[in-house]
Amino acid sequence: MAGLAGMGDLVATCMSPQSRNRHVGEQLGMGRSLEEILGGMRMVAEGVKTVSTVVELAEEHGVELPIARTIQDVVSGTIRAADAYRGLTRAVPAGHESDPG
Repeated sequence: MAGLAGMGDLVATCMSPQSRNRHVGEQLGMGRSLEEILGGMRMVAEGVKTVSTVVELAEEHGVELPIARTIQDVVSGTIRAADAYRGLTRAVPAGHESDPG
């Protein structure tokens, strides 16, 4: 059952207008800087701080997570959100994090 609760959290993070992580992503997509966005928030958007740990653990275990890596690149300022969006809309090979199986 823990997996279902985690899935519920993921869906809420993606879909809820109250989601702090979604708010950060939307604001990055509008071209605002991460510093500006976080400076205007009273609560923490956990994904901003945890994405680098997720990518690091994936690398240690030989797991490819292209979506998480792209999010890390946006959060770190390596790429713009608009460029990340274009890259993520291309087909992702089967067996990656976008694969429901």
